[in-house]
Amino acid sequence: MSSRYAVILAAGQGTRMKSKLYKVLHPVCGKPMVQHVVDQVTELGFDEIVTIVGYGAEIVREQLGKKVAYAVQEKQLGTGHAVMQAEDVLGIKEGTTVVLCGDTPLITAKTIENLLKHHESQVAKATVLTAYAENPTGYGRMVRNQDGLVERIVEQKDASEKEQEINEINTGTYCFDNKALFESLKHVGNKNSQGEYYLPDVIEILQKSGETIAAYQTEDFGETLGVNDRVALSEAEAIMKKRINEMWMRNGVTIIDPQQTYISTEAMIGQDTVIYPGTVISGSTEIGTECIIGPNSEIKDSQIGDSTTIKQSVVYDSYIGANVAIGPFAHIRPQSKINDEVRIGNFVEIKKSTLGKGSKASHLSYIGDSDIGSEVNFSCGAVTVNYDGKNKFLTKIEDGAFIGCNSNLIAPVTIGKNALIAAGSTITDDVPSEALSIARARQTNKEEYVKKNN
Repeated sequence: MSSRYAVILAAGQGTRMKSKLYKVLHPVCGKPMVQHVVDQVTELGFDEIVTIVGYGAEIVREQLGKKVAYAVQEKQLGTGHAVMQAEDVLGIKEGTTVVLCGDTPLITAKTIENLLKHHESQVAKATVLTAYAENPTGYGRMVRNQDGLVERIVEQKDASEKEQEINEINTGTYCFDNKALFESLKHVGNKNSQGEYYLPDVIEILQKSGETIAAYQTEDFGETLGVNDRVALSEAEAIMKKRINEMWMRNGVTIIDPQQTYISTEAMIGQDTVIYPGTVISGSTEIGTECIIGPNSEIKDSQIGDSTTIKQSVVYDSYIGANVAIGPFAHIRPQSKINDEVRIGNFVEIKKSTLGKGSKASHLSYIGDSDIGSEVNFSCGAVTVNYDGKNKFLTKIEDGAFIGCNSNLIAPVTIGKNALIAAGSTITDDVPSEALSIARARQTNKEEYVKKNN
C-alpha cells in the first residue's frame, strides 16, 4: 500500500457563525469540529496529517496538539490556495492525499477509508466524495460518463435543466495522487468573481490532461454536512447525538428518550445502564453496568462504578464507586472520591473530598476539603468549615463517627473513630475516638421577658 496523507482545511474565520470563536472550534457534542475530523483521520493511521491554519491559528494548534503538522494560510484566497500551503510538507512525496474540510464533523473513518480504496482501485489521479441529495439545490452536480467516471463537476449556476435534475452532489472532500495534486495546483488561476484559487479546478486540469477522475458516493448524506452557520451547527449536533445514542442503545444501554439525552463521543457506558431524559454525559466520563442516571443529571469527566444511581444531580471530575446513591439535587464538585455504598442525599455539596465505604450525607450538608472514613454519618445541616478567607484547611473524620445536625467542624480538625458530635455544636478542637463532643452555649430561659418588655 502506498503512503497516505491528509490535508485538513481549518484556516477560515467563519464570518457567518457571527462568533468570536473560530468556526472549526465550535463544538459538536462537546468536541470541536476540527477535532472530530482529526480523530477520524488519525484512526486510519495516515503517514502525515497537515492542518492548514489561519484565523485563530494558535488556538487551533493548542486544541490539536502534536498529532498533526501545520501549515499557515496567511490570506484566505480559496481552497486551492489553502492546500498549496502544505507543499513544503507534502509536495514531493509519493502517495495518496485526502483533502477534508475542518467544518465537516460528521465524516467517519469508514467513509474516508472507502474513498481511499475506491480511488486506488480505479487507479485514478483524483476521486471526488459525492452524496445523494434529496434537494441538490446549491450544490455542484456530478456528471458521469457511461463508465461511471467523472466527466465534469458543474456548479448550480452553470447547470442546464437536465443537469440540475442530477441528485449526486460534490461534497468538497477529495482524494488525489499527491504529486499530481501539487503539480496541478501550480496551474490553478483566480480569474473568478471572488479572485480565489479553487481546489475543484484541479479536477478540470487533470481531466484535460487525460487523467482518470473517479467518484465515490457515500451512503449517508448527513456525513458530508459542512457547518457554515449556527443553523447547520444545530443540524450537525442533532445528527451526531442521534448517531451516538443509537450506538449505545445497540450496545445494551437503555436510553428512555434519546432526543432529550446528550452523550459525548468520549464517554463509555456499561450494559444495562438506564439513562433518563434530560441527562448530559460529557467529556471522558466512564459509567459502569446496571447504573441509573437521571433524570436531569449532568456528569462530566468522571468515573461511575457499577449499580450506582445518580438522580437530578451534578458530578464533575470525580470518582464515584459501586452501589452509590446520589441525589436528588446533589453537587459533586471536582477532585472528589465517593467510595462504594455511600449515600449522598438532596442538597448535599461535596468538594475535593474523600468519603469512605458506607458513609452517608443524606441532606443539606457541605463537605469540602475533607478526608472521611467508612460508615461515617453526616446529619442534616452539618458543615466542614474549610476556608478562613485566605486558606483552605483539611477536616479529617475517622471511621464510624457520627456528626449531629447543624454541626460546624472548623478546619483543621480531626474527629476520632466512633466519636459523636452533638447536634448544634461548633467544633474547633480535635475530638478523641469514642468521645462525645458538645460545643454549644448553655440554654438560658428568662421568665416573663416578653411581658416585661412590651
